[in-house]
Amino acid sequence: MRPRPVLVYDGDCGFCTTSARFAERVVRPRCDIVPWQFADLDALGVTPERAAYEVLWVPPAGAVEGGARAVAKALLSAGGVWAPLGAMSLLPGVRWVARRVYRLVATHRHRLPGGTPACGTPPPP
Repeated sequence: MRPRPVLVYDGDCGFCTTSARFAERVVRPRCDIVPWQFADLDALGVTPERAAYEVLWVPPAGAVEGGARAVAKALLSAGGVWAPLGAMSLLPGVRWVARRVYRLVATHRHRLPGGTPACGTPPPP
């Protein structure tokens, strides 16, 4: 079993890479942050299709979380001012909004700062 959770993102996407670097420098979640292209997906129990579709939170034990829930788990793990934001995004009602906002950003990430045509989101797995 891995000692730490892993946050898996799309390393081919400039927007995702910029976001991951921001998380490492500023948010500082207690996890390893790895592009899916360099991760051992089999060992993490994740398919390439799912990893390309959404950011993933892979805990040492338990279910893999994707999308807005993965972001919330990363924020919770960081503690400090970030933990309440993560907890709030998991509340009923707010969770619905967080999922919609995540999907909106993920769908249009190729148009966001740092995004390129390679950032286009594939269809759901």
